[in-house]
Amino acid sequence: MLGKTLNNRYEIQQTLSKKQGKQTFLGLDQVTQKWVIVKVFLFNQGLEWEDLKLFEREAETLKELDHPSIPRYLDYFEINLSDLKGFALIQTNIQAISLEENLKNGRIFSEEEVINIAKQLLEILIYLHEKIPPIIHRDLKSSNILLTDRSGNYVGKIYLIDFGSVQNEALKIGNTNTIVGTYGYMPLEQFGGRTVPASDLYSLGATLARLITGKEPAELPQKNGKIDIEEVTNISISFKQWLNKMLEPQLELRFESAKLALNSLENLNEISEIKRIEKPKYTQIKLTKNTQEISIFIPPFGFDPSLIFIGGFAIAWNSFITFWTLGALFTAPFPMNIPFVLFSIPFWTVGIFLAYTVLFSLYGKTYLEINDTKINLTFELFNFRFQNPKPSPRKDIYKIEYIPRHFTKDSDGDRVEVPAQLIVYGGNKQYILGGSKGGIKNNENEIEWLAEEISQWLNIPLTQLIRG
Repeated sequence: MLGKTLNNRYEIQQTLSKKQGKQTFLGLDQVTQKWVIVKVFLFNQGLEWEDLKLFEREAETLKELDHPSIPRYLDYFEINLSDLKGFALIQTNIQAISLEENLKNGRIFSEEEVINIAKQLLEILIYLHEKIPPIIHRDLKSSNILLTDRSGNYVGKIYLIDFGSVQNEALKIGNTNTIVGTYGYMPLEQFGGRTVPASDLYSLGATLARLITGKEPAELPQKNGKIDIEEVTNISISFKQWLNKMLEPQLELRFESAKLALNSLENLNEISEIKRIEKPKYTQIKLTKNTQEISIFIPPFGFDPSLIFIGGFAIAWNSFITFWTLGALFTAPFPMNIPFVLFSIPFWTVGIFLAYTVLFSLYGKTYLEINDTKINLTFELFNFRFQNPKPSPRKDIYKIEYIPRHFTKDSDGDRVEVPAQLIVYGGNKQYILGGSKGGIKNNENEIEWLAEEISQWLNIPLTQLIRG
């Protein structure tokens, strides 16, 4: 092939890779005088019809993509020479070497560099997965990721290449579910011929593990069918927790989307390495957990001197509103009395809230449950239960935030105390324990303990913020 000119335009200059029937070359575009990548598919007895379909799919996929970190489609045509029969795909040339080549050259990546690489790749995956229908790469690995030379503290620009295994629902032919990918980088569902956007996240996690350990994912130890990186000591606990979630063999326990994974990764900048918190000695909170579920029961607050003032004010407020509403209802003629009754509704709302605050402190119970499928926060008062907010799928949980007790200023400029609170983010919902609600009152140690327990169980880094 060297020295040949394809389509009267692309002169083959250098062989980059060679497999049976499929080869990649560096070529010179004689029209633009620019270097290009020439991928060719040549007919021979060792290739199958499905191989050609994958090659055509790569060309069609690249044709519809426009992203600065993905090679740009330039041309696609049939090769019909006397000694060569097949097809050629022309794409832009990127002057960079793969992550795999970097590793083989002895480069060692720091945690900061690996996180930067992860963020760049997640941005690319967000672009691919948000296409309609989603485009799934299916073969994301260190040899299919190019990295330009570093500049100062910048790790270098990332490019994702080789879309020969891509799954694009719009381009599927028939009912084929060919298993493609690379062993060690493929999640379980991909072995079954099923791939979803989160399958690329597993492959990304395996690629990052390759950068961190210097070993192929298939060579790393496993625990319960999962790549075990617990003994890796050159990365922080928070990043290790995030990476563990990326490497979850069970699809429902992995990040659901690249956007959620990136959101969680970006919050690592706010993470404080919190020491292991022991269960407070005298807590009445009951926490049970196993591999399928973590369950937290928080009993009533109990009596607090502040309830005397709130209770007295609630009684006076509700008595006045009752007297005023009954007076308006029975002294004014119908229908003139209706506006007065409607006017009292906001005041009744305040009164009911005050009464609820007192009663919940004395008798209310709180339940937080997270299992394989959902997160559920339930409040119970006198056998009446309600959920606030409504349950969310567990796969939507992307952040655990602990806010210590702190002080801020109210609207009058006075310094006020804000109790500690724990927030579990599930999609667009927040599940809150502590603070002004959530079943724990002014006990910072209990909140901090629960925050770490939930973080450890979910394998999601714990974010600690100080506000005010």
